Amino acid sequence: MPSRRELLTTAGALGIVALIGAAPALAQQFEEIPLWPGPPPGKGAVSGPEAIGKRGAGYGAVSNISRPRMRVYRPSKPNGRAVLICGGGGYFRIQLWKESGPAARWLHSRGYTVFELIYRLPNDGWDAAAPFADAQRAMKIIRSRAAEFGIRPDAIGILGQSAGGHLAGFTALQPNRKFYDGKDRYEAVSARPDFAALLFPVVSLREPFHTRTRKEIIGERPTRSAEEAWSLDTYASKDAPPMILFSSADDPTTPPGHNLALFQALKKAGASVELHIFADGGHGWGLGTPDQTLSQWPDLLAAWIDTRMNKKK
Repeated sequence: MPSRRELLTTAGALGIVALIGAAPALAQQFEEIPLWPGPPPGKGAVSGPEAIGKRGAGYGAVSNISRPRMRVYRPSKPNGRAVLICGGGGYFRIQLWKESGPAARWLHSRGYTVFELIYRLPNDGWDAAAPFADAQRAMKIIRSRAAEFGIRPDAIGILGQSAGGHLAGFTALQPNRKFYDGKDRYEAVSARPDFAALLFPVVSLREPFHTRTRKEIIGERPTRSAEEAWSLDTYASKDAPPMILFSSADDPTTPPGHNLALFQALKKAGASVELHIFADGGHGWGLGTPDQTLSQWPDLLAAWIDTRMNKKK
């Protein structure tokens, strides 16, 4: 099995991110699947080309997305399972290099067929419902084409980080919410993932949590009903797919209170849920570093998925 160092240095070969000079560029060695046959549904549009961050906190992050799509990474020895990954970025960018890319590489190395979601962003001018429509559509395409991808239609999970955790959680908890009108063959299957992993996610859009996600989805001065309607724990039920949640205690952006609220709501509802809170790591920690306990999260996730899938068998 490749080491963590090898995984981090083979990004270009896998086509997730190629580093050229000081600026990241998107490599062309992955397969891309558009989510929509024509213009995507919903209100809004963008002007200008898609952008990739070249410095600072936005390094390697994509924005100004007009063409929502999935990047597909097929392993040489597929294990029959798939994961749709939603990187974070506050719904104003998507952290490919920092968040979704490392997770995709690790899962790919373990035999998972990985789908990295490039979803539309409200900050780019799209309606707030656009990313949720894209995530639902992606799940339906994956499940409809499961045989083609060599995966089990009942072994398709979703993983989200930060705002992407909010997106993944909403997709898991509200798979039947009607965000768009669709009539093609993909609409015959469910958008519900078979398991969900949320890493340092935005869960609550209520006070006192003030995140960029809250601003982009419900605005600067939302009503109480809007806060409730877009908080994940509102939709906890016994029918939720199995979930595993990860937080770090020193996260200044999405402190553990987010995951604690969801964990408690899911447990109360009788759903299957597991929670891990690490001592340190801050926010947006990717795979973590060898000196951090949280660097064990990928192995914990893999063991947890194995248990869930074995129970299904």
